[in-house]
Amino acid sequence: MPSLIDIRRRIRSVKNTQQITKAMKMVAAAKLRRAQDRVIAARPYAGMLEKILANVASAAASGGAEVLHPLLARRPEDRIHVVLITSERGLAGAFNSNLIKSAQRFYLSHPNARISLDTIGRKGRDFFRRREAVVSGEHLGLLNNVQVTEARRIAESVAGRYGYEEVDAVYLVYNEFKSVLSQKVTVKRVLPVTLPQQAAAIDYIYEEPPAELLQSLLPRYVENAIFTAMLESASSEHAARMTAMDAATSNAADVIEKLTLYMNRVRQATITKEIIEVVSGAAALE
Repeated sequence: MPSLIDIRRRIRSVKNTQQITKAMKMVAAAKLRRAQDRVIAARPYAGMLEKILANVASAAASGGAEVLHPLLARRPEDRIHVVLITSERGLAGAFNSNLIKSAQRFYLSHPNARISLDTIGRKGRDFFRRREAVVSGEHLGLLNNVQVTEARRIAESVAGRYGYEEVDAVYLVYNEFKSVLSQKVTVKRVLPVTLPQQAAAIDYIYEEPPAELLQSLLPRYVENAIFTAMLESASSEHAARMTAMDAATSNAADVIEKLTLYMNRVRQATITKEIIEVVSGAAALE
C-alpha cells in the first residue's frame, strides 16, 4: 500500500498536469477562433474561383479554341506526388495519426506507382523519413501562420514538376475543418486540373480571349487549392488540440477525485490502526 506522502505527491503531479492541459486548451481555443475566421473568409473565394474557371472553360470551348496547357495534360499515374499536411507538435488527439494512416492507405492503393512526398509539418516528415519514403520537400512551421506566399511557392514547385513531366499526378492529403468536434481527412487530386462543368454558360464580355484567360487562371487555381488546404488543416489542428486538452483536463479531474478518495481511506485506516494499537497497549497494562 502506498504511503500518504506518495499519494499526495501523485495528486500534486496530476494537478500540475491539469493546469498545463487547461492552459493549452485555452491557447488552442484562441488560435482556433482566428484560424476559423480565415477559413470562413477563404471558402467563398475558392468557390467563386471554381465558378469563374468553369465559365471561362465553357466560353473557351464554345469559341472553338482548343486549350492546351501543361497542367491539363493527363497521363497514366505511374509517378505520383503527394503533399501531406500534418502539424508541428502532437497532443492533438488523432489529428496526425489519421492523416498518416490515410497516406499509408494511399501507398497501398497504388502499389505499382512511384510515390514521392512533400511534407508540410514535422510529424509527417518524421514518420515517413524513418520509413525511408521518398521525401522530396520539407516545409516546417507553415501552419503556425499560414501565408499565401508559402502556398504559392509550393504550388509553383509541384506545378513545375508536373509541367516537366517529372510526376504524373499531384494529390493533397489534409484535414478539412467541419466543426470543433469534426475534422474530415481529405485526399484531393489537384493535378492534372479537372475543369469544373458549368451547367448554363454565362455570357461574359472578355477583354482577352477566354483561352488565354484560362491559361493564367490554372496556376492560380492550384495555388488556391494548396492555400485553402493549409488553412483547413490549421483550423482542424487547433480544434483537435482543444478537444484533446479538454478531455485530458476532465480525465485529470477524475483521477484527482479518485486519488483523494483513496488517500482519505488510507488515512482513515492508518488512524484506526493507531487507535487500536493504543487501546490494545492500555488494555495490556491493566
